[in-house]
Amino acid sequence: MGLFASKYPPLQTVPSCVTDKFMGTWFVIGVKPTPFETTCSNAVERYTRSNASHDIDIDFQYNKSDPLASPLKSFPQRGWVQGPDKENSGVWKVSPFGCIRLRYPIIEIDTEDYQWVVVGADGRQYAWIMSRSPVMDDELYNSLKQKLVDKHDYTLDGLRKVPQRWTREERSKRNLVNEIPDKYLVDN
Repeated sequence: MGLFASKYPPLQTVPSCVTDKFMGTWFVIGVKPTPFETTCSNAVERYTRSNASHDIDIDFQYNKSDPLASPLKSFPQRGWVQGPDKENSGVWKVSPFGCIRLRYPIIEIDTEDYQWVVVGADGRQYAWIMSRSPVMDDELYNSLKQKLVDKHDYTLDGLRKVPQRWTREERSKRNLVNEIPDKYLVDN
């Protein structure tokens, strides 16, 4: 058994994920967290195509704990679309640092409008439920959680909802004016 061996089979990825439609801003709504995400809030990932030795630049920013008072952290990453068709694949690899490349399987996605996505980890220790908006309908969120259990063999132990609280100032500071409508803003 290798360092990253899993008692689970690899996750089944979505049959289609159009790379260009995936690009843009994603708000992390729910997470089975990595050590960096156990207390994060206002977590946002931005995906852009790259002309470098990798396919995608990933800009992951979040507040350490409290959405408005704690320090802003940034965790840039690189991504590679896997498989024969790099324009349409749910199989990616991501490098959080250095030469480490981890599988980043896209296991659920809104194939019509690309408004939500679920990304997993083969060992089922991590998962990300993300949305194009900082707010996700509870019924949809609960449905995606249930798919993690029923379809992908996850337990929900450790899954947490990521606080998303945005003021006009925070939205502007993070350059998210186009992504966060006024209706989702709170007062200081």
